[in-house]
Amino acid sequence: MSGLYHPDFLLRTEAARRLYHEYAEGKPIIDYHCHLPVKEIAEDRRFDNLAQIWLGGDHYKWRAMRSCGVPERFITGDSSDWEKFLAWSRVFPKTIRHPLFHWTILELANPFGITDRYLGGDTAESIWNRCNELLAGDGFSARGLMTRMNVKVVCTTDDPADRLEAHRRLAEEYEKGLFGIRVLPTFRPDKALPLGAVTEDGARAYQAYLEKLGRTADRSIRSLDDLLDALAARHEAFHRLGGRLADHGFALFDFDENASFERAGSAFASLVGGGAISPEEARVISSIVLLRCARLHAQRRWTMQLHIGAIRDNSTRVYRAVGPDAGCDSILDGAYMRPLSRFLDRLDGEDALPKTIVYNLNPASNYPLASMIANFSRDFPGKMQYGAAWWFLDQFDGMRRQLETVSTMGLLSLFVGMLTDSRSFLSYTRHEYFRRILCDLLGREMEEGLLPNDFDWIGSIVEDIAHRNAENYFGF
Repeated sequence: MSGLYHPDFLLRTEAARRLYHEYAEGKPIIDYHCHLPVKEIAEDRRFDNLAQIWLGGDHYKWRAMRSCGVPERFITGDSSDWEKFLAWSRVFPKTIRHPLFHWTILELANPFGITDRYLGGDTAESIWNRCNELLAGDGFSARGLMTRMNVKVVCTTDDPADRLEAHRRLAEEYEKGLFGIRVLPTFRPDKALPLGAVTEDGARAYQAYLEKLGRTADRSIRSLDDLLDALAARHEAFHRLGGRLADHGFALFDFDENASFERAGSAFASLVGGGAISPEEARVISSIVLLRCARLHAQRRWTMQLHIGAIRDNSTRVYRAVGPDAGCDSILDGAYMRPLSRFLDRLDGEDALPKTIVYNLNPASNYPLASMIANFSRDFPGKMQYGAAWWFLDQFDGMRRQLETVSTMGLLSLFVGMLTDSRSFLSYTRHEYFRRILCDLLGREMEEGLLPNDFDWIGSIVEDIAHRNAENYFGF
């Protein structure tokens, strides 16, 4: 049985094929946003079998398996790795037209070279054996896979309270020439915003986080000033290790343009004193903390990322049984353009707006969001970026719509390209997938007379989007 993958997969015109093979294929990968476990990179983890590297933590597959009625013990439970893989293999044929269908085909093709058969109950054992054989050999450890995929820079996602010991080890090895891939921390201070501290349990969890952050920053956090000083100290530590990006995640972006430091400080004092705070007080404190973080990003010429629009852990039953990030998240609706405008405008007016990438999860926000951030462009080519298709939008249709949006509301030629946003070492094929979609889009328009039939011109833009724009933008 022949598989779907071949050298011209998704490339539907001769111009698209030429653009991809001459200008995009095999170009270096700068994965500027991911959730790879940095400890596994530092330790160069080896995977015992395909289930460990492919199914562990993959909430996309977990959702599909639950949709097909697979019992939880074969998804996240105590069944064997082989039993979990076999269960997924039997689900895969049902994923036709789901993003998992193309992702699975790509990940079996690269790095495992399996292109002559589809995954299914009848092929599970042969695929399992072949992939496990490769995983046991050279070049298929965590670092080996990154090297194989021509990855040059990886930016993980890290809490300010993290001591960054694995990052420190990797930085030393990079400086000594022992490992040729730069692995850099990204500053993600979401837990420092007390948005959940409006209940007694939430307030206790926030106080526990402050203690952890204080230990890492080597200071006691008893006031709002203390918190901001601790975050500034950790920001500097991230910078010393090469960090050049921050990331902030929101359900709907919220910002109180009238928030005062005095009111925020008073509410914070009540919070650390042991009580819950009101939603309005949480909003005021969070607005002050977010502003201070953004100013730090600008001072150090970092890039600020804003991820907007996820409603997480909707199933209490699954959350209690499995925990967070278990595949029960959704797209949140609702308006947030006005508070985002006030936030960006406040920073722009202070000359303190950093390079910024904004990602949305709700496709209804594509045009509003891209039109909003373009208002604040200045000083640096492509300073305000409409971010790559994210999470539920990270698929064929979502990527095309993102490209259409950034082309219409911004400048596609300045786009910094794709990322994995993944916890898996097999997800680097997302870059290949994106590059094929990009070349297919531009190639078709070249052949239809909508773009110049000039491969040097259009091909150079493809190379820029594939990797050069990211190199120039982030300044690693």
